[in-house]
Amino acid sequence: MEIFKYMEKYDYEQLVFCQDQTSGLKAIIAIHDTTLGPALGGVRMWPYQTEEQAVEDALRLARGMTYKNAAAGLNLGGGKTVIIGDPFKDKNEEMFRALGRFIQGLNGRYITAEDVGTTVSDMDLIHEETNYVTGISPTFGSSGNPSPVTAYGVYLGMKASVKEAFGSDSLKDVKVAVQGLGNVAYALCEYLHNEGANLVVTDINKKAVERVVNDFGAIAVEPDEIYKQEVDVFSPCALGAIINDETIPQLKAKVIAGSANNQLKESRHGKILHEMGIVYAPDYVINAGGVINVADELYGYNRDRAMKRVETIYDSLTKIFAISNDQNIPTYLAANRLAEERIARVAKSRKQFLQNGKNILNGR
Repeated sequence: MEIFKYMEKYDYEQLVFCQDQTSGLKAIIAIHDTTLGPALGGVRMWPYQTEEQAVEDALRLARGMTYKNAAAGLNLGGGKTVIIGDPFKDKNEEMFRALGRFIQGLNGRYITAEDVGTTVSDMDLIHEETNYVTGISPTFGSSGNPSPVTAYGVYLGMKASVKEAFGSDSLKDVKVAVQGLGNVAYALCEYLHNEGANLVVTDINKKAVERVVNDFGAIAVEPDEIYKQEVDVFSPCALGAIINDETIPQLKAKVIAGSANNQLKESRHGKILHEMGIVYAPDYVINAGGVINVADELYGYNRDRAMKRVETIYDSLTKIFAISNDQNIPTYLAANRLAEERIARVAKSRKQFLQNGKNILNGR
């Protein structure tokens, strides 16, 4: 991978490699764009097979956060951290405190939070070394685990998507296939069950499956069977790139709405969904509840205020669907344009402001 060529292609600002020999920390911080404000994005810990995989993931995820934060109306840019390691074996206090020192050294250009493989407790350790961290324990006046709020946003986004597809946003008797049953998906299943939806679920973790079956009367299927279920909604809530050439022909659902990041393996798969008449809720829009929640901590956390902001996900998707219909473009492209236009407007305004300042100094 030619790093500088890749960074130039997608206009990344900064890539930071962090290592601490004592703790075993090997981390990469990617900052994509800070036009709207400091870069905000979580810390992912994953046993990457190669350093190149870790770099690619950090860059890809950071760019995704730029779009997510912009589309959510937040005054924040996009960034991400990845730690190379097994989150079940390699964690230690020194590792996260060392990462906190590296983040502190960026002097506010990057603010972190939890992500796949990290927890609130890990964020508390980072907080020992820096204030540029969100999602810490409520003891510190923070919001804690963002998963339930992410699930609430996905639930509302699914209602908007179902309304686009079927004319009503009621989920009563709607059949939903949920792929992946982690913290966000479990909370989502609870919302769906309470509204009367019928659930078909899968996960490689058998205990997670049993829990949802027992708690919400879901029907369990094998992981490879989830795509071909006769359902109204397919809800991907595991890892990304699962909307691809192999899975699309199997889909029976008319709506795709879930919490997973980077669901489309390639942009062209979003175009295929559009041509098939499948309503796709762009992932970084529908799953923005968590980042909206932790971003509220930057103003002194107020849960009511944060939840009201999360509720705008419904309206954002409704607007995206309208643009998609009016311009006959895929929903992912409609969402991208909204985010890019907002960033461009702010960049233009800032440039004009700086030019006005120069003119004043020069007596013009």
